[in-house]
Amino acid sequence: MPMRYTFGGDEHLFVECSEDMSLEAFFNSLSMTTGIKQAKIKGVTEICPANASFQIKFDPDVIHPNDILKEVQAIEAAAAKSEPVITTRIIEIPVFYNDPWTHETLMRFRERHQDPASTDLEYAARINDYGSVDDFIAAHSGSPWFVSMVGFVSGLPFMYQMVERQRQIEVPKYLRPRTDTPKLTVGHGGCFGCIYSVRGAGGYQMFGITPMPIYDPTQTTSYLKDFMVFFRPGDIVKFKPVDRDGYDQAVEDVDKGRFAPPIREVKFDLREFQKDIDGYNAKLEGILHGH
Repeated sequence: MPMRYTFGGDEHLFVECSEDMSLEAFFNSLSMTTGIKQAKIKGVTEICPANASFQIKFDPDVIHPNDILKEVQAIEAAAAKSEPVITTRIIEIPVFYNDPWTHETLMRFRERHQDPASTDLEYAARINDYGSVDDFIAAHSGSPWFVSMVGFVSGLPFMYQMVERQRQIEVPKYLRPRTDTPKLTVGHGGCFGCIYSVRGAGGYQMFGITPMPIYDPTQTTSYLKDFMVFFRPGDIVKFKPVDRDGYDQAVEDVDKGRFAPPIREVKFDLREFQKDIDGYNAKLEGILHGH
């Protein structure tokens, strides 16, 4: 579809790159927002990227809405010619699947769920045609995930599974949102995974919990001293299942300032990824583990 431009009030320009979520749509959005940032358009005060769209905030006293529209449309033509390659990070995130805290929470809210007789993991495994919860966890943690946007709640990453469309995990959100979700819950709604950065309401299915803080406004967490938000769009996440002992050890390491998530810089090429998805994912995991 051609990009769709609409104004939001007097200070915002909203650009929809695609009606469908895909890595191609994300790269279109990323190319556009990168081009706008580099252009340093006078009057632009904020650029907010999303999964397949973005929004620009501008000062109408500095630049007329029609003028910023023309500027961005000109960048669209240049962005269409850019190569779908980014330098980014691949990060390993420990997850305690089927943990007692999300389990206790999901049991409190069964009347809001599609299947009150099943846990969130059991329901997700069944509707995605996996034979067991263990098989589902293996699929969830077996492929990397692409962070397509960060927000809605401070520091919360929306993640897109890096497999063929027919293999992507899809699970609907709760029929009615919960009023409680444990901090650092690994959740899923529609085709998107997420990590709840703070405790609060939510409607995504709950699969587990990570011991790794991803948002710290006090900036006392060892790896968040420079910036309170851990994730950024374009990050690649690889989940690592851990048991209760592994979870407790990681929590202790975080508290004592000695936890450091494995991170490697990688160059991601969308074209090479699409040629051999499983092979490319294996290559990324090899880089993560120094192979």
